[in-house]
Amino acid sequence: MSSPLNIFVSSIRLTFQELRVNKLRTTLSLTGVAFGIFCIIGVLTTVGSLEKNIQNEVKSLGSNTIYIDKWDYSGGPDRPMWKYRARPVMKQEEAEQIRQRSELTDAVTFLLQTVSNITHKDDVIENATVYCINESQIEIQPIEFEYGRYISSSEFKNGTNVCMIGFTNATDLFGNPERAIGKQIDVNGKKLTICGVIRKEGKSFIGWDYDKCVMMSNAFSRQLYDPKQSNPIPIVKGKTNVTTNALSQELKGIMRQVRRLSPLQEDNFSLNSVEAFSKAISDSFVTINIVGSIIGGISLIVGMFGIANIMFVTVKERTPVIGLKKAIGAKKGTILFEFLLEAAILCILGGAVGLALVYGLTLILSGPLEFPVYLSAPMILTTVIICLAVGMIAGIIPASRAARMDPVKAIRSH
Repeated sequence: MSSPLNIFVSSIRLTFQELRVNKLRTTLSLTGVAFGIFCIIGVLTTVGSLEKNIQNEVKSLGSNTIYIDKWDYSGGPDRPMWKYRARPVMKQEEAEQIRQRSELTDAVTFLLQTVSNITHKDDVIENATVYCINESQIEIQPIEFEYGRYISSSEFKNGTNVCMIGFTNATDLFGNPERAIGKQIDVNGKKLTICGVIRKEGKSFIGWDYDKCVMMSNAFSRQLYDPKQSNPIPIVKGKTNVTTNALSQELKGIMRQVRRLSPLQEDNFSLNSVEAFSKAISDSFVTINIVGSIIGGISLIVGMFGIANIMFVTVKERTPVIGLKKAIGAKKGTILFEFLLEAAILCILGGAVGLALVYGLTLILSGPLEFPVYLSAPMILTTVIICLAVGMIAGIIPASRAARMDPVKAIRSH
């Protein structure tokens, strides 16, 4: 009686023998499995990496954080666009009122965002992102520095002409980013001294464009920009044990009081929570994953039929051998297991080729395209499971036919 280990070794030997004897036929069949695995795992890996990258950037917007704006970032209720445009812009005084009245907030800041040209001597960076911030900004969105420091409390208070600059901008203007510290740049006709270079973060899909930005204090920015034209937004971070829902309810009450809205008047502001934004992204990626899996599944089904075809031909070619094995005592289960295992091994070989293609895809996206893609251990395990399942399904009918053969007829069939 053959042990499971002997059957396994025999199946591997016979599988590779099949590859050597029928190279073209087997290769074409394995191509279907490889392409199917490449589609499924490639889509899941790429989409999963995209979601991970975006979610990481969403987290950089702040944990348990709410952006108060005239616009609803999620699209909100079915409201005409003119109603959003007609809403009053946010004011720094309102952010101060929130700071004073709220019992659930840990930090409140007021952000202005615009674009300006930056110049240093003859070098010009056009349409750089300019962030005008309060001192508590770093408590809500942590900022890491390659060189230099954050704007000091006294500089925030006095509106000193100092700024922080993104790594890319510092490189473009000074060659070596470290040389930017202490140098002056011209922004919208005003001179600012650079006190810090923000650490390089790479391409951003959403959120903060730190690499190509300039950050200055709100107090100084009043000399350069009209707050009403700079997309003003109060940003509120809740205390550690406060839920986003509780924070939203409190902020809604405070904003309605500050703006003196009657009970019958609708809100003329939107509370945009980072948590809701993150959930909306996760929900959208579920659909993308399903669609990608269906497309890959169709390709895999084609490959499965190719494996089934190989197994039917293999059973026919080995019919006398099957008869001889049964004649000397091999059981139906042993024959069944042997052919199922062989089908699974073929699928795993095809899956390995598919994984190699996916790995090549990750190198292309992570390298020249600068899009980090992660081929994780769970994805590799998923590939093995899919290949085993496909192998079992593709091989079950031919393996059952082999197991049910009459040994006498099988031996005489050749």
